[in-house]
Amino acid sequence: MSKVFVDVGLSLDGFLAGPGRRPGHPLGDGGLAIHEWMFATAAFAERHGGDGGGGERGPDDELVRAVFARTGAYVMGRCMFDEGEVGWPEHAPFHAPVFVVTRHARAPWGRPGGTTFHFVTDGLASAMRQARAAAGERDVRVSGGADVIQQAFEDGHVDELTLHVAPVLLGQGLRLFDGMVATRCRFEPLAAAASPRVQHLHFRCVPRSLPTSEPRS
Repeated sequence: MSKVFVDVGLSLDGFLAGPGRRPGHPLGDGGLAIHEWMFATAAFAERHGGDGGGGERGPDDELVRAVFARTGAYVMGRCMFDEGEVGWPEHAPFHAPVFVVTRHARAPWGRPGGTTFHFVTDGLASAMRQARAAAGERDVRVSGGADVIQQAFEDGHVDELTLHVAPVLLGQGLRLFDGMVATRCRFEPLAAAASPRVQHLHFRCVPRSLPTSEPRS
C-alpha cells in the first residue's frame, strides 16, 4: 500500500529556511547550506540536467535516489512553488505530477521530463486525494513548505518522516514545527545514519487520537 511521507532538510537549530526567502532567493539567507550534502550527490546533478558524470556516489547518493524512486506524486504549498518556479531548470527535478495547494487558479503547467504542476484551490485534502490517485502504487511526498507539512501532520495524512539535519546554525528563519501543538501521530524511530555532511533521522508516524481538550493550530 502506498504511503505519504515528509522528507526535509533542517538546520541544527530546527530551521527549514533562513530569513529573507523569496523567489530569486530560495531558502533565504544561509538556507542553501542545509542541503549541501544533497547538492554534492550524483543523483541531484542528474535530476538538475547533468549527464550523470558529476556528483558523488555513496550512501547519501543512494538515499536521494531511493527518495526519487519511491515518489509517484508530490504535494507542495504555493510559496514553495513560487520560489522554485524561477530557479528550477527547464526539466524540473520531480519527473512526476506535483499538486500545488493555492488560492489562485491556474491551468496545469507541464515541463519537459514528465513534471506537471497542478494547482489545487480546494484545500490540502483534495490535493492529497489527487496525489494518491496519480501516484498509484508509489508514494506521495509532501515537499513543503512548513505550513503544508504541519497541516498534513495535523490532519493525519503522514505515514513517515525523514529529517536530514545539517550541522549549521541559522539562528532565525522558518522553523518546521513552530506553533504546531498537536498532531494525529506519535513518532517512532526507524533508523538513523550519518555522513560527513548530515545526519539522517527516520521516523514512523503512528496514528493516535487527539484529546478533545487539546488545542489544534
